[in-house]
Amino acid sequence: MAYKHGVYTEEIPTALVAMTETDAGLIVAVGTAPVHLAADPQVNKPVLCYTYAEAVAALGYSADWKNYTLCEVIKQHFAYYNMAPLVLINVLDPAKHKKHTADENITFTEGRAEIKKPVMLNTLKVSATSAGDVLVEEIDYIAAYADDTLVITALAGGALNGATEAYITYDELAPEEVTKDDVIGGVDLATGDAEGMELIDEVFPRFGLVPGILIAPGFSDNSAVAAVMSAKIVNICGHFNAIAITDIPTDEVKSYAAASEWKNDHSIVDKNVIACWPMLKLDNEISHMSTHLASLMNKTDSEHGDIPYYAPSNKTFKTDGACLKDGKEIYLNSAQANYLNGQGIHTALNFIGGWKSWGVQTASYPSNTDVKDNQIVNRRMFNWVGNTLITSFWSKIDDPANKRLIQTVVDSASIWLNGLVSRGALLGARVEFREDENTTTDLMSGKLRFHVYMTPPAAAREFDFMQEYDPAYVSTLFAA
Repeated sequence: MAYKHGVYTEEIPTALVAMTETDAGLIVAVGTAPVHLAADPQVNKPVLCYTYAEAVAALGYSADWKNYTLCEVIKQHFAYYNMAPLVLINVLDPAKHKKHTADENITFTEGRAEIKKPVMLNTLKVSATSAGDVLVEEIDYIAAYADDTLVITALAGGALNGATEAYITYDELAPEEVTKDDVIGGVDLATGDAEGMELIDEVFPRFGLVPGILIAPGFSDNSAVAAVMSAKIVNICGHFNAIAITDIPTDEVKSYAAASEWKNDHSIVDKNVIACWPMLKLDNEISHMSTHLASLMNKTDSEHGDIPYYAPSNKTFKTDGACLKDGKEIYLNSAQANYLNGQGIHTALNFIGGWKSWGVQTASYPSNTDVKDNQIVNRRMFNWVGNTLITSFWSKIDDPANKRLIQTVVDSASIWLNGLVSRGALLGARVEFREDENTTTDLMSGKLRFHVYMTPPAAAREFDFMQEYDPAYVSTLFAA
């Protein structure tokens, strides 16, 4: 140590840790996108988007939601619910899901030819005659998309000037070839790259944001996909937990009475899963309830400090009706909707105040009787509090396991939890470092166990008004 002579100062770290709250509602959506329309197409890569324009630039946009399921998510989240951000994972791979067409004849009208197919522009070759020489873009023609239609325009002075026909060779996207296995994903053995839902583990390392909700509209009504979703939302990156919102297939399940049977037959009973039936429509657009519910959760959270203690139930869906996949309208009365809720199924109800999200139970209800698991609010709050504790105290890992560290963790977490109690997000909470839960051998090896007690308020799902005739009030007839 250097020789010192004089007065010096040093600083001691603050004994309280500033809690870094995670985003309980960050949506990760897995599906297909019209990447042939994208300025910077992304495949099997998490894309973080804060605006509609960002999403369209990375993935493209098409009104064909059946083939391009992520477009439904983009439109609902940014346009209808006006929420952000959103993480999108497109599994439609132009290198894999494609069809080849050679020497197709096209007709020009006033120097323009239109092709209503998802042609990949980087594969397009244009010839003036069948099997003729390939023409040069921007000299003989230009090719660009107008919405979903590819327009080839002949240029003055080029080989197609005045032509009535030409021939094209190209690859086109084949979204119908995407299967559940593409959505489920895994790890490419040749490259070691993750694909599909396996990419949820890359969201936090890439963006520093913790996934809160996983959806896969158009695919989550497959029981195998739903099963993988329920597995992937636990121990994300080895630490975090989220929820999954899945759909019950309305082309197969056409009545509310059959929905419960399908749910049970396919074992959709996980505590971190919310199962939805039927679909929703707005004007002529038919979309999945899972998409709406995820964005509605974001909206509800945003109105209450981004804390997920308000249930999304009895909040307004951006819809003008419920329906099946074929468009047949579904009108449930409150008894029918409550039957679905009692079977752990989320639905939509048009009873008072327009179309509302309806349901407070996870898919684990009624078989799981633990309120921590079978109520949406409790499940989301436990996930959110747990994720927040992880991100907040990660910086303390490998510090000396002494009394100062223990007191810092207990005090910091307690102050934060007390704040949640004061705003009504919790009924009560405390943190304890208990001797009976920390063995000598664990402490010697640096393992510390903190016991967090907490009680989120339950969703007030039932009001009972007891009415009684009181004869004593008859005496008021004689009052002065």
